[in-house]
Amino acid sequence: MRPGFITPIYITSEIYRGSTYGPKHPLAIPRVSICTDLVRAMGWLDEAQVLTAPMATEAELLRFHDAGYLAALRQAEADQAVSEDVRARYRIGADGNPVYREVFRRPATSAGGVMLACRLTMEGGVVHFPGGGTHHGRPDRASGFCYLNDPVLGILQWLDAGLERVVYLDIDAHHGDGVQDAFHDDPRVLTISLHEHGRWPGTGAVTDRAGGHARNLPVPQGFNDSEMRHLMQGAVLPLIAGFRPQAIMLQSGADALEEDPLARLALSNNAHWEVVAALPALAPRLVVVGGGGYNPYTVGRCWAGIWATLSGQPIPDILPDAAQAVLRGLVYNRAAGRNPPAHWHTTLRDAPREGVVRDEIRRLAEIVLEN
Repeated sequence: MRPGFITPIYITSEIYRGSTYGPKHPLAIPRVSICTDLVRAMGWLDEAQVLTAPMATEAELLRFHDAGYLAALRQAEADQAVSEDVRARYRIGADGNPVYREVFRRPATSAGGVMLACRLTMEGGVVHFPGGGTHHGRPDRASGFCYLNDPVLGILQWLDAGLERVVYLDIDAHHGDGVQDAFHDDPRVLTISLHEHGRWPGTGAVTDRAGGHARNLPVPQGFNDSEMRHLMQGAVLPLIAGFRPQAIMLQSGADALEEDPLARLALSNNAHWEVVAALPALAPRLVVVGGGGYNPYTVGRCWAGIWATLSGQPIPDILPDAAQAVLRGLVYNRAAGRNPPAHWHTTLRDAPREGVVRDEIRRLAEIVLEN
């Protein structure tokens, strides 16, 4: 670790290892466990920095979620099935939100981990919890593979402790709709979302400012590293600095990477790491959570590099054998996984994906800065 770095905390849980939404679901893949195994294989984790995410309590979840919905989610896990009434009312077992073995315990652990991360930073600091980031969850229903909204629950920890200026920055390929809507009327929280234009859930237009407390940057297909840098330097970082946040939460969904099967953006993981590197100077508290990402090689490598960025670790050009073994042990049942390129096994860092900054990107930066 380089001198001058605040020692960051890494939160994880073994509940994610082997947990799957089902063999044909995009979240059949391992993600959190791959990230954790990689950073351990790299020798980047002092065990004194590692904490286990607790399951959130009923009382903690009720701070945002409906009691009837929580009861239905618990019962769905116990029964491994839901009635038609429950499916229709709460969308459990519908819309890509399957009933699976840990359908209550896993999201409750994600919620507990994000809330713990926010509590740990009350006096300042940096925490990485790749298990968090379920930004589509609604108070009374599942949405977009998300059953609970752990970013909302974490931000509420900060607000309940008296913070008055919090920034939520979301770089997932999908709009952070659940978080924006939760804080629609709260001037203490500025939500900023960069996401693919036209991608599900279809919200987050540049004109959508959620009562003045949101900024949305819907980007076109093929969005590249140069364009991300232009939006960050020309719009997002000035917005954050102008808000003078006491805390920042970054949702670092990896589905905006070029190799992800559920989006059509073209970022390399260098873009994510540049975003992460820019944030600690802007607020005394930073929590980085995960989010989307449906290619286990690209998600694991991206999130491991986020930890390296936060903890000041140099990223080698070629991974040591132990880290390569983690990646070579992956199974990815899509066409891209049948013959993965060599660098998915041997490196963390993607080749940069620079390109032309299109006029629509330049205009987008101008629009979001307009009062």
